[in-house]
Amino acid sequence: MLTFFKDYKYFGIVLLILSIIIISIFYSILNVEKPLPIYQPAKVNFEMVDSTIQHVSKYHKIADFSLLNQNGNTITQNDYKDKIYVADFFFTTCQTICPIMTDHMALIQKEIISDNEVMLLSHSVTPEIDSVAQLKRYAIKKGVDDKKWNLVTGDKKHIYELARKSYLAVKDNGNGDAYDMIHTENFMLIDKKRQIRGFYDGTKAEDIERLLGDIKILKKESK
Repeated sequence: MLTFFKDYKYFGIVLLILSIIIISIFYSILNVEKPLPIYQPAKVNFEMVDSTIQHVSKYHKIADFSLLNQNGNTITQNDYKDKIYVADFFFTTCQTICPIMTDHMALIQKEIISDNEVMLLSHSVTPEIDSVAQLKRYAIKKGVDDKKWNLVTGDKKHIYELARKSYLAVKDNGNGDAYDMIHTENFMLIDKKRQIRGFYDGTKAEDIERLLGDIKILKKESK
């Protein structure tokens, strides 16, 4: 009788070890990080997409751009070549959502300050007010690191087309005239192929945490 129980004791130990291994394997499979989606105009809320590109279901990328940053330097897509970056739209005189968004961008900057793969890009939606000098004052006030984060100004229609047709960031069509102004709380995560990989509410701390996590996923994907 004792021999019988002794044999089953060893069998039970082996069974327990096998169970732990099997559970660990299933846990690993279920917790594999899923790749981030690639956002296409046809798969985004149509209100956020210009009517001319609502049919586009693949190959959507951020268009070429040429704008001036807080130092008066011309910033183009080449400055973000082979970079992951976070983009948004703001204006320096905004007293509502922009201060919160800028503070959150500053938080992201702090987290990625030593990461050569990641940058930030903030577009002014009131370029007639946000001159290079104004952006520089704002950059100093907000602790912007020139090597990581560009605040850009330039032709208003060009900026508005980027917002509506490239970043899919705003509901308003916007015509870029003197009386027109778009406003959005969206942060967009852009990959090294200039594709949109995520949308986030720039006023919400939980979305910023999710964004930081998604940056890590993108970095693994690009290796």
